[in-house]
Amino acid sequence: MYDKFIRDNVKHGAFKLVHPNGDEQVYGNGPASVVWRINDTRVLSKIIRNPLLNLGETYIEQGWDVEDGKLAELLTILRTNFENGLVRRGFMAACTGILQSWNNLSASMRNVSHHYDLDESLFRAFLDQDMHYSCAYFRSPDLTLEAAQAAKCDLIRKKLCLKPGQKVLDIGCGWGSLGLYLAEQEDVHVTGLTLSNEQLSVAKQEAARRSLDNHAQFHLEDYRNHRGEYDAIVSVGMFEHVGLRNFDHYFNKVAELLSEDGIALIHTIGHTDRPAATNPWIRRHIFPGGYIPAASEITSAVEQSPLVFADIEVWRQHYALTLKEWNRRFQAARSTFARDKGERFCRIWEFYLLTCQTAFEISSHVVYQLQLSLNNTSAPTTRDYLYDAA
Repeated sequence: MYDKFIRDNVKHGAFKLVHPNGDEQVYGNGPASVVWRINDTRVLSKIIRNPLLNLGETYIEQGWDVEDGKLAELLTILRTNFENGLVRRGFMAACTGILQSWNNLSASMRNVSHHYDLDESLFRAFLDQDMHYSCAYFRSPDLTLEAAQAAKCDLIRKKLCLKPGQKVLDIGCGWGSLGLYLAEQEDVHVTGLTLSNEQLSVAKQEAARRSLDNHAQFHLEDYRNHRGEYDAIVSVGMFEHVGLRNFDHYFNKVAELLSEDGIALIHTIGHTDRPAATNPWIRRHIFPGGYIPAASEITSAVEQSPLVFADIEVWRQHYALTLKEWNRRFQAARSTFARDKGERFCRIWEFYLLTCQTAFEISSHVVYQLQLSLNNTSAPTTRDYLYDAA
């Protein structure tokens, strides 16, 4: 059943499929660049029934392997050839985006804890030194991860148009890395909000270590409960956790907290396709409650608020490069994690990093940076201020 289906659909790239009994088939054009070894006779039928869920499920259950560490190459071939057919059929079999995204206060805390309260040593193993867990900005592909994350922070700093002494709100502050950078570089007062106890602890410790605790305060608080007025608001990698049904409220809350002449910078994963449900495997194992918005869903929500767009920038390929480097660093520490946390844990994390990498390489996933304000005069009218003079 599957043989004809695979043979008819694999037009780009080629792989060798090795069955548990040793039988082999090559699919695609040209020599096979990847060997996909099936360890359980039930695997292929499971994948075909629900590919977006069961491709990952069967991998973490050790139902299949890829020789020579070429998991990324196999995922690229599968995504290139099947995303608009088999994968999309499984995608639509998942819950709708609206039902997936009912993130009330208690659900949001629970969802954040599922991922961000994991052992700090995990994140330190693959993130940069300052622990930025979001897309870096690669001015050139050969930048180090540290340099690319610094470039991201610098670009955000410029887009916020900060002045010394101003008040900045960081919604979803993570381990405090961006807030501390802004406090150091611009002499501003930063308030950071997180729902992760682990992140809060690290952020407070780092602020004290760098003698910035008078300029950067961090709190365990949902943005929906926060009060105050800020000259600038920044939110990096948090909007993906808001939930589709909360988009309107989110942007209205940003407008409520922003001063009349203030600027907000929202940095989020999105996609350029039509609205669609979130990958069910990612929702189960990585980001419960997460939702990746289409551009149309973002813009329509902003239109329901007092905010206006000052600028929209689309980052293509930057997250693919970021994820590739994260996986390289994770693989360097894999044996330690396999010993301490088990093989299943390692397979979850490498599948997560690589399936996301290929989504940004060849699918419709991008990063949107939204510069928002309450009027048409708060932000500069050209982008000249963002770039160094030639």
